[in-house]
Amino acid sequence: MSNPPLIEQIAERVERLLVRHEELHRTNELLTQQLQALTHERDSLKSRLMAARARVDALIDRLPAAASVLPAEPAPDQQETAS
Repeated sequence: MSNPPLIEQIAERVERLLVRHEELHRTNELLTQQLQALTHERDSLKSRLMAARARVDALIDRLPAAASVLPAEPAPDQQETAS
């Protein structure tokens, strides 16, 4: 068995490297697309969260002021028992 000439070994290695480069390039493009989609989804969710917070804050502001000063009922174990 004879070894292929050095130039053929180099050419084969270059071919494998080119194929690998193309695979990595395609993978990188797919990951970039996924990142863009996830960034868009995150931004959309953040926007929805901010809108929901604003609605909750508006509802809290509409609560009557007296409701916030009413004393809380004592817990059942803290109520005095009549003997």
